[in-house]
Amino acid sequence: MNFDFSEEQKELREHAGRFLKEQCDISVVRRVLEGDDAYDENLWKGIVEMGWTATALPEEYGGIGYGYLELCVIAEEIGRAVAPTPFSSSVYLATEAIVKGGSDEQKQEYLPKLAAGELIGTLALSEGPRVANPNTIEVTFENGKLNGTKTPVPDGDVANIAVVAAKDGNGVSLVLVDLSGAGVSRETVATIDPTRSHAKVSFKDAPAVVLGEGGNWDVLQQVLDRAAVLIAFEQIGGADTCMRMAREYSIGRYAFGRPIGSFQALKHRMAEMYVKNELARSNAYYGAWALSTDAAELPVAAASARISATDAYHFASKENIQIHGGMGFTWEADCHFYYRRAKLLSLCLGSARVWKDRLISNLEAQRSA
Repeated sequence: MNFDFSEEQKELREHAGRFLKEQCDISVVRRVLEGDDAYDENLWKGIVEMGWTATALPEEYGGIGYGYLELCVIAEEIGRAVAPTPFSSSVYLATEAIVKGGSDEQKQEYLPKLAAGELIGTLALSEGPRVANPNTIEVTFENGKLNGTKTPVPDGDVANIAVVAAKDGNGVSLVLVDLSGAGVSRETVATIDPTRSHAKVSFKDAPAVVLGEGGNWDVLQQVLDRAAVLIAFEQIGGADTCMRMAREYSIGRYAFGRPIGSFQALKHRMAEMYVKNELARSNAYYGAWALSTDAAELPVAAASARISATDAYHFASKENIQIHGGMGFTWEADCHFYYRRAKLLSLCLGSARVWKDRLISNLEAQRSA
């Protein structure tokens, strides 16, 4: 069985890489980090024009005829560029939630607008540091009204719509809410990576509609599994860039009359980076296959990809700073962009501990099936 991408998909990767190199060099990331903008609007406009927001959608909903393998390829390049855009929130989370749980009418209303970039979406799940589950969710949905607070919500300060996990008569349902509508207030919250904005979103009798028929907890778990694979590719892109940065610096930086990369201690660090990155890539490819075929193995594949990619990106971003030495810790060096993004992505869908628990429970369910 061949888990590699096709030649056409590799060409898409090269094209996406060139586009991001031209439109999202590190100066763009630095400008967002040091400025007041939540994301780079010109970059987002370019991404929409390239059709990336419509990559995995069916053509009947404004899609461009590609699939999830192509979306994985794009996700890796976005991670490699640490792109400051709401792409993951809108495409991996909000769009997928509507695809998996929405009614035909909701799909017809929202998916073409999300595909065309007319709307930015997000998923509001967390309510503070506790792991979100049916027992900890306190936001309520009753009689068409949403009440409570979600924090942190990825890109919640710039999104137009949100899919919100809320308690109702069916347990936990996903509901759609207009974030610019009545009863909604938003406050930007600080995170370790300001190039990916987050917000505290409060609802007070905010008008909302249930997604599909309600009782969507199982749908939410499917969305998280699917998003985990795509986020894993972003993490791999970032980890690979960290390894390349460390290698290039170690070749050009001299100490005691020789490149520091020739010292055994640094060779060991970069070799371990490579091993972790390749392990993560292998798991992510398995996840990409499961995602693209909607295989029964997706929950296990997604958790495996999530765990190994989180570990690889954290290690690579940390070691990249160490190999750069004293200057690696400075604001002027580029290392911290990747360390920030690694930390953020490690928590965005739940911590590694959460995904290890999911992996164990999914493996047990698989064995007993």
